[in-house]
Amino acid sequence: MDYQNRAGSKFGGGGVASHSATNADRRERLRKLALETIDLDKDPYFFKNHVGSFECRLCLTVHQNDGSYLAHTQGRKHQTNLARRAAREQKEGRAQDQNMLGVNMGVQVRRNMVKIGRPGYKITKTRDPLTRQHGLLFQLQYPEITPSITPRVRFMSAFEQKVDDPPDKNYQYLLVAAEPYETCGFKLQAREIDRREGRFWTWFDEDSKEFYIQVLFKTEREERYSGVPGMAPTAPRR
Repeated sequence: MDYQNRAGSKFGGGGVASHSATNADRRERLRKLALETIDLDKDPYFFKNHVGSFECRLCLTVHQNDGSYLAHTQGRKHQTNLARRAAREQKEGRAQDQNMLGVNMGVQVRRNMVKIGRPGYKITKTRDPLTRQHGLLFQLQYPEITPSITPRVRFMSAFEQKVDDPPDKNYQYLLVAAEPYETCGFKLQAREIDRREGRFWTWFDEDSKEFYIQVLFKTEREERYSGVPGMAPTAPRR
């Protein structure tokens, strides 16, 4: 620090440093010390905002220049927050390790199975005699299905699949999976499925190893007024 050129001091005389000058000298020393140990490009808490100021994401403080930020990183507040963050992460890490250990002990790992091909299937067009709804009846044969396994069904939109490129929004896909067979996909019209009881159902025959799926599409009137209050379709009278 330059003492002899301070206002009010004689040439060669030291003089007593003021409080502001002492703080400025301390900040400069802290900045130089931080430059030796901190790389701002790798500091996860260093952030430059849209107005050109620098922010500390850990302490939520704003600094006018990088020197002020570097001096802040050597201060008590930043160091205390760093210690708290490290203690919390260590605690959360131990808890996560314990949870993962419990999960691994309680869940049986599924072994990889060799796929044996696609099942045989039959598709029949249907029409409800009362509601006049069009539909499809799927019949799939799984003679070598894994014991205690029931086939699973899922509908997939055209934008989820990766086979047809580009995807066509006018179609949807019905997927059927059962180990050790390959997953089957059926391409359907992108019409709304009637999921009411008795309309959409699945059934697996344990004796014949055949899986049945019935899909009924809503009529144009039902699709048009399904979300309109008072216009929702009602069940047919028998």
